[in-house]
Amino acid sequence: MHEGHETMFRRRFFVSTLLSIPVLLYSETLQGWLGFSVPAFPGSEWLTPVFAVIVFAYGGVPFLRMAAPELRDRAPGMMTLISMAITVAFVYSLASLVVPTEAAFFWELVTLIDIMLLGHWIEMRSVRRASSALDELAKLMPDTAERITESGETEEVPATELEEGDLVLVRPGASVPADGVVEEGDSDVNESMITGESTAVSKEPGDEVIGGTVNGDGSLRVRISATGEETTLAGIMRLVEEAQSSESKTQALADRAAGWLFYVALGAAVVTAIAWTIATGFDSAVIERVVTVLVIACPHALGLAIPLVVAINTSLAARNGMLVRDRIAMEEARTLDTVVFDKTGTLTEGEQGVVDIATVDGVSEDEALALAATVEGDSEHMIARAIREKADERDVSRGTPTDFEALKGRGVRATVNGERIHVGGPNLLAELEGGVPAKLERFAERAGENAQTVVYLVREGEPVAAFALADVIREESYRVVDALHELGLEVAMLTGDSEDVARAVAADLGIDTVFAEVLPEDKDAKVTELQEQGKAVAMVGDGVNDAPALTRADIGIAIGSGTDVAVQSADIILVQNNPMDVVRLVKLSRASYRKMQQNLVWAAGYNVFALPLAAGILAPIGVLLSPAVGALLMSLSTVIVAINAQLLRRVDLSVPSLPGVSAPGEPRSAD
Repeated sequence: MHEGHETMFRRRFFVSTLLSIPVLLYSETLQGWLGFSVPAFPGSEWLTPVFAVIVFAYGGVPFLRMAAPELRDRAPGMMTLISMAITVAFVYSLASLVVPTEAAFFWELVTLIDIMLLGHWIEMRSVRRASSALDELAKLMPDTAERITESGETEEVPATELEEGDLVLVRPGASVPADGVVEEGDSDVNESMITGESTAVSKEPGDEVIGGTVNGDGSLRVRISATGEETTLAGIMRLVEEAQSSESKTQALADRAAGWLFYVALGAAVVTAIAWTIATGFDSAVIERVVTVLVIACPHALGLAIPLVVAINTSLAARNGMLVRDRIAMEEARTLDTVVFDKTGTLTEGEQGVVDIATVDGVSEDEALALAATVEGDSEHMIARAIREKADERDVSRGTPTDFEALKGRGVRATVNGERIHVGGPNLLAELEGGVPAKLERFAERAGENAQTVVYLVREGEPVAAFALADVIREESYRVVDALHELGLEVAMLTGDSEDVARAVAADLGIDTVFAEVLPEDKDAKVTELQEQGKAVAMVGDGVNDAPALTRADIGIAIGSGTDVAVQSADIILVQNNPMDVVRLVKLSRASYRKMQQNLVWAAGYNVFALPLAAGILAPIGVLLSPAVGALLMSLSTVIVAINAQLLRRVDLSVPSLPGVSAPGEPRSAD
């Protein structure tokens, strides 16, 4: 709808502006003000009314059409106010062609239409939103599946034809076609697009798999347990759709002001008509006075007061890493009470990293890293990548391993410089002779308390080092929480991780509220729980499982590196993947709202001053506002509003710019 309106307003603005030029050039009022004249020719006196009628029919009638729903709902807004002003000016100006009046409103009519078309074009461009979250969800499901026949052969069939009880083959790297249970094979399955968690989940016979997830290196035979609308992914889609349909219909600030002004104008017009009729009797002067009140009631400034701020706001947001998809969300960010963050991929890096190292006497950390990184040199396992990245970070050189062998479920081993080196978890130690040094045992206990993964380095059968791995907290996350607290907001965290891990992360970051062990389908319920406490909630996430919560929240904020569906479900997207932009969002929203209020004060101030004068409140002392002077004040109000909107560009969005907010020296782990 917004895209169609934007195109319509843009086209009609340019055409109407072009058609308005003859009206302005042949306006006697403008000629008198600006001291110019244009050539007259037979019939030139009809240029102004003819072109004004065309502008009204082409550029003005759409406002009349869009005012109809407001009138039906008994909720007059901007469209009603604009329609009233241009209709009254149009009818009165046409009547002036046959009935003697002081002046017509043709030039005021066309300029009012042109500026309102410009304002609404800017507004529609700013609020345009193409919500395709459900389409992005549907794309996760594969189109085809390999069904295993009774003879053991495989046949490729459309995924939509699968039925409960079918046996399918899921090859390495392929997507699971529907929910099911593993009957044969073992593999690691990437469920991040559904659960949002970074660690691949090991699957073996008897384990459940979710449709839309991606198989790892192994081959799986899966017995289908749910298809179509019964799958987990379909359930998430329903939650997104439900959350979208339950969004409140919030009126724009300018529409509310226009609604109030509509009633004020009607009241002022009635009072004007009654007062002048009693004072002087009913005549054409009374009609002219009433028309002046109704036309002046719709200032050009009101049509631009909000759209100009919105356009500048959107531009500033984009330059600071925020893509605004919903103007109302940007406006309402100033009212937030609580910001809810998804943990993995939002507050954390979303991948395993080495957060601590312990070694026995005589072995340095760099030496241990060099050996472990050498053994893990060719592995694509996430633990291997984490060890190699830590070695690269410390600029530790790696050797060349020989006789490399992967030990299923236990780790890896290889020969390095003639020594037999093993790298693996506790299952590896169970197969080796000898105990674990006390220092490494204490290290493992501490890591276990923090829900960290421990990997051992074993040289010639003796454990010589241990590495603690965890999802690493982003460096910016510490600053984000501090800055939001400085702005007076509470911070909450949602995660599917265990209570211990969640509490440890929350304590490290200073987070106020923690929701742990939350199932994907329950995340939006936690947002609702906060809303039922009367809080205005923003949700920040990056996974498919965050999509319902993003849509349910008062404001949905997606990390730009997240899945397409999370991005499409959000009102605002952090394109630079920086959670600190949440702080900038709140600051920009508050600054923009102040500008909106100031602009509305200027626009309303014009009416407070002009309407009584147009009604003739000072007529007894000889002060009466003419339509021409009213139009001049209208233009002045518009200029002031435009200049004030430009001052928004000076807002300071730098972070930290708050007391007590500073950057930590080193990133810390999410444990």
